[in-house]
Amino acid sequence: MQKVQLGKSDLEISPIVFGAWAIGGWAWGGNDDQLALAAIKKSFDLGVTSIDTAPIYGYGHSENLVGKAIKELGRENVEILTKFGINWKTKKGEFYFNAEGNGESYEVYAYAGRDGIIQEVEDSLKRLGTDYIDLYQIHRPDATTRIEETMEVLKELQQQGKIRAIGMSNHTVKMMKKAEKVIDLASTQSPYSMVYRKIEKDIVPFCQEDGVGILAYSPLQRGLLTGKITSDYEFKGDDHRADNKFFKEPNRSRTNEFLQKIKPIADEHGVTLAQLVINWTVQRPGITAALVGARNADQASENAKSMSFELSQEEIAIINSELEKVVIDHNA
Repeated sequence: MQKVQLGKSDLEISPIVFGAWAIGGWAWGGNDDQLALAAIKKSFDLGVTSIDTAPIYGYGHSENLVGKAIKELGRENVEILTKFGINWKTKKGEFYFNAEGNGESYEVYAYAGRDGIIQEVEDSLKRLGTDYIDLYQIHRPDATTRIEETMEVLKELQQQGKIRAIGMSNHTVKMMKKAEKVIDLASTQSPYSMVYRKIEKDIVPFCQEDGVGILAYSPLQRGLLTGKITSDYEFKGDDHRADNKFFKEPNRSRTNEFLQKIKPIADEHGVTLAQLVINWTVQRPGITAALVGARNADQASENAKSMSFELSQEEIAIINSELEKVVIDHNA
């Protein structure tokens, strides 16, 4: 799998990035650690060398698993992308949500102040078993801390060699412009899928003009675009998708109808709908890479094969034409 440059930075990543939210076990109905480690290894064997995680994914559990995996894979062979700014160990900053995990209850805050960042980076380095992070990203906005202050701390960490490149996640163009007054922004991480293309209005044009990479997360719309979420599919445990508007009617049926219309293209290439969707996503203007999760080796193998074929311009045009007919009810 050919690596791609991330924005203006000197960091190269795989166009498919292993998304490690689900393996943290929290908000996805549980997880099997051994299967998760096998998924990371299989991904690596097939060219997916970049892993995206965050402390909040399982309250440190996802980072711990990634740390175990890279001991075997070799630190120099893997690009670690992690985050900071969503903290369950402090009540500083902006209250975000109440949650439960690991048998405990948590009050979670968005906090990107100096002391918080310095503590978080050390905690992440320890869990990951490394002395540097390839891409360090502010997970979400913190209304109580000036972006410029946050970026000054990241600049210092970069100068110290603890982080290689700086990214943002879930931030607006206005916020990114503020950050760039202090640092060279390598990337932004935003939700983007066939049925959720909001960033095409402003973030994509800005990033294309400014040379900022875009990491598209939830390209499969958290599984909806696999075609496997049928009308009678039931979510288990604490799976957050049960209350997500994209999985409610009429959105679920409308999306599945669209998928059936483009399925002949997938069949022509001998690939699954999910692989077709991921391939389309990576080829979109401005998109650097797609973050895709996997809970076991089979899923990891399926994800990696998304880059094993090339869509023609005619096929892309057909997909886009059918996509324009899909109407998502955002009030569902």
